[in-house]
Amino acid sequence: MAIKVQVEKITTLTGHRDCVYTLERAGDTNIFYSAGGDGMVVAWNLDAPENGELMARVTTSVYALRYLPQRNLLLLGQNQEGLQVIDLANKQILKSVALPKVAIFDILHVPAAQGKVFVAMGNGAVCVLDGETFELQTIIRNSDQSARCLAYNQKTNELAVGYSDNSIRVYHVDTLELKYELKSHTNSVFTVVYSPDGSLLLSGGRDAHLRVWEVWEQYKERGYVIAHMYTINHITYSPDGRRFATCSMDKSIKVWDAETFKLLKVIDKVRNASHGTSVNKLFWSAHHNQLVSCSDDRTISVWDIN
Repeated sequence: MAIKVQVEKITTLTGHRDCVYTLERAGDTNIFYSAGGDGMVVAWNLDAPENGELMARVTTSVYALRYLPQRNLLLLGQNQEGLQVIDLANKQILKSVALPKVAIFDILHVPAAQGKVFVAMGNGAVCVLDGETFELQTIIRNSDQSARCLAYNQKTNELAVGYSDNSIRVYHVDTLELKYELKSHTNSVFTVVYSPDGSLLLSGGRDAHLRVWEVWEQYKERGYVIAHMYTINHITYSPDGRRFATCSMDKSIKVWDAETFKLLKVIDKVRNASHGTSVNKLFWSAHHNQLVSCSDDRTISVWDIN
């Protein structure tokens, strides 16, 4: 028996002056960060969401943020200008890491072992940085088309990278050896995420297909769903792992059952006064199970999911 999912819009956050491209968690469950085309990095408090706090400002657009809880740092991918390391306590840029002068689509931090930071670049490179010093260690090159998205599987110590050449490549995190190439998508792969138990990899992208891969079966494809009308921009799991949500260029957000892959809820403009343009990223907070979405319409929405 499927449990009915109720969705209520809590608030709309405004203040960004351009498309909002990314959302990222903070140390406390009620805080999150946003960034986008205006180069502003803003902290929001879900307990008092009206006023965002400016944490940093850069001169170009930002597609990617990554929070490092151990050190209270925020990594910011400044398109064409490399990686900025922000000390959140002082709101200062601690360090700028020069990288190839292209777009930065995703950043991932793997704290295990020596610690590494992976940066997905618009020229197809994945830059590997030292997790402590952020010095560039090496570059993984297996495509000349953009590396768009990154996911880490703690159980297998594997890194999944989605590319604009329609492929997903899976690497061993320590050796950086290429282990698998998954080639079912018919267009760019924009989002990859591992299930909380590490047994599945979910992927989506420009072909609007949500694909499911069995990690323990050498990434055999379990199947796919045509999940949206247009590009799937992002997939994220709920804090308890029982649901996941997808968002799309078709302006909608969808909530799914993580076990059965049944569609539970559609959040859109007509039914829920949702976004008027592409929904770019989701952040599902453990704070009252609230789902946060951001869009090309310059707004951020906060949803109560029951």
